[in-house]
Amino acid sequence: MAATGPRPDTWLCLGLAFVGGYGDASGFVLAKTFTGHVTGNLVLGAISIAAGDRRAILGHFSAILTFLIGVLLSGLIVRMLKASPPLPPLSIVMGIEIVLIVAACLILGTSVAHRVNLFVVCVSLALGLQNGAFSRTGGLSVHTTYLTGMITSLISSQTERYASNMLHPASAGPDPKVSLFAAIWASFVLGAWVGASLALRFHKFGILGAAVVLCIFAIRHSIIASTVRSAV
Repeated sequence: MAATGPRPDTWLCLGLAFVGGYGDASGFVLAKTFTGHVTGNLVLGAISIAAGDRRAILGHFSAILTFLIGVLLSGLIVRMLKASPPLPPLSIVMGIEIVLIVAACLILGTSVAHRVNLFVVCVSLALGLQNGAFSRTGGLSVHTTYLTGMITSLISSQTERYASNMLHPASAGPDPKVSLFAAIWASFVLGAWVGASLALRFHKFGILGAAVVLCIFAIRHSIIASTVRSAV
């Protein structure tokens, strides 16, 4: 059965997935830590504990903590702004993301102690905010900063759908979620490649590409939301 509820903005899904892959890959290149992936950091953190690398332990677990804090904060932000938002809540969250990513770039260029960990905190918080806010406002239960849960959920739902179609062939039909999730996966991987490439070439300035993409989609989302409100 196709998903019910509001139809998601496909381009917004793809844009945020691109940013998710971009931030995760560039963060790993610059800080050797996943900034949008809890599972990967748990594994890296466990390896760091076994190796006795205290600096790496701090980096991996601070990324986990701030990512989860970002998810929680996104819920509060969306709830507070839902009643009478000056801008769409998701656009405001993307604006906060832009500030955090620019701050991460600036911090990495300083000589302050623990600048790499502060960089990780800023980017992980940004991606946590994005993940939480979009899963609440995007129209489908999708995640734009990591793929494992979404892929396993899709496989499970498609397996159940296939079994159901075998029993009731007349109800068979294309599932729009499949093409959307496949496009999100491709966009995430493309973003990871671009983010890693730019971080390797331009170092700390490479992360700013994510801020540029977010700026474009924040403006676009605000314009679309304003047009919809005017038409109602």
